[in-house]
Amino acid sequence: MKKTFFKTFFISFIVFSLVWGGFIYNTVIKAEGEEEEYIYKDNFIDRLMDGKDDITFLVLGVDSMDTKSASGARTDTIMLCRVDKSTGEISLLSIPRDTKVQIRGRMNEEKINHAHAHGGPELSVKAVKDLLGVDLEYYVRVDYRIVKEYVNLIGGVEVYVPMDMKYSDPVADPPLYIDLKQGRQVLDGDKALQFLRFRKGYADQDLGRIKAQQQFVAAAIEKTLRPGNIVNIPQMIKSYYDYVDTNIPFDVMMKFAMKAKNFSSDKINMATLPGEGEYIGGVSYFIPDKEESAKLVNTMFLEHRTVENTDK
Repeated sequence: MKKTFFKTFFISFIVFSLVWGGFIYNTVIKAEGEEEEYIYKDNFIDRLMDGKDDITFLVLGVDSMDTKSASGARTDTIMLCRVDKSTGEISLLSIPRDTKVQIRGRMNEEKINHAHAHGGPELSVKAVKDLLGVDLEYYVRVDYRIVKEYVNLIGGVEVYVPMDMKYSDPVADPPLYIDLKQGRQVLDGDKALQFLRFRKGYADQDLGRIKAQQQFVAAAIEKTLRPGNIVNIPQMIKSYYDYVDTNIPFDVMMKFAMKAKNFSSDKINMATLPGEGEYIGGVSYFIPDKEESAKLVNTMFLEHRTVENTDK
């Protein structure tokens, strides 16, 4: 089995920009007193709060030991995300790694996960822009280690394991030993990696694995946002800086941190790009349904902007 594992951005992003940022605003800034808070807002917070209520960005998990050595690696996980700080809504669209697309600078169509190997996160962003027709410039790239460390930090994540999962590959990077029983259970960091790296056995192959990823993301977000996890903020910050590579400016992240109270796990909308698998020239591809994909993307990422522009 190829080394495949889920390196989730959303855990670290919510930790840093929502939980940590909101904590600083509500406890540190306000604790300085009314006069100091007023000055601070004039010089920083008011500036941060200007601009759009939403941000769209691309989540990239790479087949690499860490983000610093990810050059030339293919992406194992690709998710388009939108966060609206005014409503607290979060939209996540999973893009199958085998999606057949035209990558800029390449002669023939290839799998979309090749884009990162050819041109890093910047080319991955362009490939998704071309595929879905969305306005996109930001990305977040993470490696698998954030999963193990972070799941342990928040005390495990509860998921439903849909089948007995058993597999071993001692030459994988890192070595892979999977042994999980079917049923609902709380996974620690090591077992979470086993759950997310498992691929063989799903009836619908990679789409089944995507569903498992989405289940894990929803459960991890819910656990992350529990008030009891505030004591883990210092280690959360360290994890963010150790394992996350992003071009989202700090100011932009802080805008969303100021609205931390708006976010909750019941406002998460998840979907997978519509389409179906097909073998072409002996190679397995995912062929998107263009009409259905356009409708879904419009609903999740574009429709709200049309309404906003109409009101102005």
